[in-house]
Amino acid sequence: MSGARGRIGILTAGGDCPGLNAVISGAVHYGIRNGYEFVGFQRGFEGILTPVLTQPLTDKDVSGISHIGGTILHTTNRGRFGGKVGVGNSNQIPDEILEEAKHNLQQLGIDALIIIGGDGSLSAGLQLSEKGVRVIGVPKTIDNDLAATDQTFGFSTALTVAVEALDRVHTTATSHDRLLFVEVMGRHTGWIALKAGLAGGADAILLPEFPFQIDDLVAYLRERRKQNKNSSIVVVAEGAMVEGELSIEDGGSSEVRFAGVTQRIMKRIEQKAPDEFEMRATVVGHIQRGGTPNARDRILARAYGVGAIDALLAGENAVMVSLHGQEVSTVPLIEAVSHLKAVGEDVLEYQVVKKLGIFMH
Repeated sequence: MSGARGRIGILTAGGDCPGLNAVISGAVHYGIRNGYEFVGFQRGFEGILTPVLTQPLTDKDVSGISHIGGTILHTTNRGRFGGKVGVGNSNQIPDEILEEAKHNLQQLGIDALIIIGGDGSLSAGLQLSEKGVRVIGVPKTIDNDLAATDQTFGFSTALTVAVEALDRVHTTATSHDRLLFVEVMGRHTGWIALKAGLAGGADAILLPEFPFQIDDLVAYLRERRKQNKNSSIVVVAEGAMVEGELSIEDGGSSEVRFAGVTQRIMKRIEQKAPDEFEMRATVVGHIQRGGTPNARDRILARAYGVGAIDALLAGENAVMVSLHGQEVSTVPLIEAVSHLKAVGEDVLEYQVVKKLGIFMH
């Protein structure tokens, strides 16, 4: 029997992210207090397609999950519902897939669907809303690159992990007089690399927004050697452009996959400066996305979950919950996915990095 106000579906889509369970917890606890009933869909959008994969979401089911990493609903960034291909490029989901999803939701008596996801997942949600499904989006990405909100949950934890990695490699770099690269996530924007690099004392920061030349980086590293600075730390975003080129692999799917940027940089440096630098690389990788969310992300995630219910109570549709200052409000989904928030020269951290003489072109 549906709740007095209606039956709400929740799904988590795309890559995992610290704080997903906290969003679910906030939405369900607050929603039940306001008369809603909840159904969880497993494995993202795949869960609303045939065969439908559901699980109950009661007060008991979501108690004590906010501190747990990952998602109790499971997720996938593959499947039949891909909403984005690369940066800014929409992927039109076939009508038959959208109609199948709509039909299944109707059969289950779902009055609205809360989609917790990033740029691609919310783009898919927008297409679903255009078919008549009531959709509320919640912004999720460790990259912090959604322009319609001040911050996405998951970013704070990912940043903390990246800074801890930098703190640890400093001792090795110094002890061995090495050039040490730390590669972090950031396919299209470099917020993690920028902030982690500044906080973690990096000597060079390589971002997708600012292509660089290997010759310039080698000259910079040689100058450091002349100043008796025999070790250097370089933070690399996975989407950094080496002399205007991306490092991507052919994964056999529509999704753009980035791979090997740090190895490519090291190979180019060795070609330009044979045997001058003893180089090592550390790829932080999925460690940034996993594990326990920090306090900031738990609070923000729960606030977003509550905000999603407030949007339902207000009768809203096709919107994304958004943080502006100290206020959680909503923005139209179409605005939320229209463009990414890139690092620009007006950003405080960028200006500080340049004034400190850290390499970042």
